Amino acid sequence: MTGPDPAGGGLADEAAQPGAGEFTATVIVDAPAERVFAALTDWEGQSDWIPLTRVRVVEGDGGEGSLIEAVTALGPAALRDEMRVVRVDAPYEVGVVHCGRLLRGPGVLRCTPLADDRTQVVWHEWFHLPGGAAGRVAWPLLWPGSKASLTLALKRFARLVESGRLPRPSTR
Repeated sequence: MTGPDPAGGGLADEAAQPGAGEFTATVIVDAPAERVFAALTDWEGQSDWIPLTRVRVVEGDGGEGSLIEAVTALGPAALRDEMRVVRVDAPYEVGVVHCGRLLRGPGVLRCTPLADDRTQVVWHEWFHLPGGAAGRVAWPLLWPGSKASLTLALKRFARLVESGRLPRPSTR
């Protein structure tokens, strides 16, 4: 994956390379690809369907080059995920590079139009595992929860799009 330096400090090559932690989640949405893509790239709108997470655009307009922040919190524990939007091919694909301290690596969200105005959404992430050898050992324990959580979030996303609640009227 190529694109602008995600953190503005020479980290593009490192962060943009796929890491050892990888997962994919998919869902079929009964809506046209244009509407599904608009809902996916309504970054703040992701707060409505990703559990325990608040998403905001920190820099830019949400398009290519923008910096997005997602904070997932459970009680006092919080995980901050920063990502740079490195590619937008509307209404089919958006590429990001996670460029924070803990979460690093490329990700892609794809919308594939299907018959009858349906769309397949594929969310794929390749994370660098923090913690060296300990991170590699922990990944097989964490992976199922990460994949299940993202799959449940995408199912909620599909329901919101199909019901007309997403994309929100204020979306680009």
